[in-house]
Amino acid sequence: MDIYEAIKKRYSCRDYSSKPIEQEKLDRILEAARLAPSAKNLQDWRFVIVTDEKKRQELAIAANEQLFITTAPAIIVGCSNSEHTMRCGQKIAPIDLAIAMEHIALAATAEGLATCWIGSFFPGKIHTLLDIPEKIEIIELMAIGYPADKEVRRPRENIKTIVCYEKWQF
Repeated sequence: MDIYEAIKKRYSCRDYSSKPIEQEKLDRILEAARLAPSAKNLQDWRFVIVTDEKKRQELAIAANEQLFITTAPAIIVGCSNSEHTMRCGQKIAPIDLAIAMEHIALAATAEGLATCWIGSFFPGKIHTLLDIPEKIEIIELMAIGYPADKEVRRPRENIKTIVCYEKWQF
């Protein structure tokens, strides 16, 4: 699958097959994250892969009781060990992690898997559950697995409503 097809095919899956993810596929997906760009090449991301059923259930509760993520055979907990801020004032951690997680989402799609970004969660509960040190920031969770639902295509803005050239023209 080429990159444009993966981009068009990716969606937020909310129901997963119980089929486990083959380790070779997971390795390729995580390699895609490892190759993501990062500010100052800090490569500040860290990923905790949770496959244990009991821990996935506890993660779902810590994720604002979004129980659908328990159907995914794996949940990726995206963390950062950076406290740096870019000159523009933006924190590096969420930006670098978002880039790496989207690499994961697109690579997973290319591998025939589906993902869902999870941004609603209680970091303190996850720190405790996964023994993540307090100084490490938990940025995002991502459910990943073989989809059991149908692709849901959400409407997108027309390109002319989101792009202008040379100056602000909205």
